[in-house]
Formats: sequence, C-alpha cells, structure tokens
Amino acid sequence: MAEWWWLVIAFFLIAMVYASVGFGGGSSYLALLALPVFALSPDVIRPTALFCNLVVVGGSLWVFHRERLIDWKNFWPFMVLSVPAAYAGGLWRLRDSVFFVVLGLTLLAAAAALWVRPTGEVRARTHSLALNMGLGAGIGFLSGLVGIGGGIFLSPILLLLRWAEPRSIAALASVFIFVNSLAGLLGQWQRGLPAIDLGFLGPLLLAVSAGGQVGARLGARSYDAARIRRITAVLIAVAALFILTDPR
Repeated sequence: MAEWWWLVIAFFLIAMVYASVGFGGGSSYLALLALPVFALSPDVIRPTALFCNLVVVGGSLWVFHRERLIDWKNFWPFMVLSVPAAYAGGLWRLRDSVFFVVLGLTLLAAAAALWVRPTGEVRARTHSLALNMGLGAGIGFLSGLVGIGGGIFLSPILLLLRWAEPRSIAALASVFIFVNSLAGLLGQWQRGLPAIDLGFLGPLLLAVSAGGQVGARLGARSYDAARIRRITAVLIAVAALFILTDPR
C-alpha cells in the first residue's frame, strides 16, 4: 500500500537526522508506527522500533569509537541498572489501550526533550554515582516498556546538568540506546514475540541502515541541526496527540 512506502521513506529520513546527533530515532519510529492508519499492535510496534534503533546506533557507535569518545569509566554507572531495568520493561505486557496512552505521554515528553537545548559551560563530573545509576534505571525501564532506546531523555538531562561536552554526551547516548534496545528486545523475546514478518521489517531495516550511515557522516555539520530537531519535536508532538485521541 502507498502508506507503507511512505513509511519506508520516512524511516530513512528519521534515521539520517537522528544518527547525526547520536540517537537511534526510536521515538519517531514509534510515533509513526502507532498512528491509527497502520493499525499495528504493540507487539509489532515495540520490537520494530528497537530493531531499527540497533541498526542505526550500531553505525554511530563505530564512528564514536574511531573518535575515541567512548569512555567506559564514565559511562558504566548509567548502564549497570539500565540494562536489567530495560529487560524488565520489555517483559511487562500492557493492555493495548494502556500502552497507547503511555506511549502518547512518552512521546510528548520526548518532543519536549528534543525542543530544549541547554547551553553553557561544561562542569566537572561531580554528580553522584547514585544519581547516574538512578537515571539509568528509570530511563531504562521506560525504554523497555514502550520500545525506545532512552537516549532522547538521557541526553537532554545530561546537557542540562552540564555533565560533559555535547559530543561525549552523544557518544554516551549511543551506547545507552544500544544496550537498552538490546535488553528490551531480549525481555520481549522472553515474554514471547510474534512471528517476524520480514516483508515488513526488512525494508524498514534497510532504510534506517542507509539513513543512519548518511546521518553519521553528516555529523550535523551540513545543516541546521537545531532547527531540524525542533521540527521533529513538533511532528512527534502532533503524532502523540493523534495517538492519545484515537478511541482504540
């Protein structure tokens, strides 16, 4: 159907934009997949978004690794509780009506997170271990529950806290998204995933793979990343309102 081909094109563009700033695009994939026109169930929506996240962020991780921006000494506190929390979220099955309400509210929060871009000097990493682990656990659980990687929430919080310079935070967000997406998928697999329709999932994965490679190379240098981020925030917010007002 025509809507499906528009979905493939949209996934390519989403992956390109998000990969340029170290994100996977999970919130936007969810916003599109959950629209009433596609009539997809949460059991299809959540793993599809997470598989796409893994493909896109995998490419970004390679770029950040080559640039020596992945610092496990400072990153591990965010991961140690986020991985089991994302797995637990993936295990939790919500009723369809509840899932779409939680998803709609999560997307509204994601839109707000995309819109805000704190600026200022970077502070020393003096934040407590408990704070970093708590952030990881909370965002990780939400990630597994709705099917996002969580970087779209972690990154703005760390920018607000002046935790590090933006490229280091983007590298952390990429690692965070990858491990949480994988843990969320494992939780959903343990609970029981539906049969994967490669005719549906395959072209989407190819689209985000190509878009992610383009975006990772652009690196937000060839266009106004702040303006595109805010346009994306508006689109996510509109999709969230459609989801929240749909009587299903």
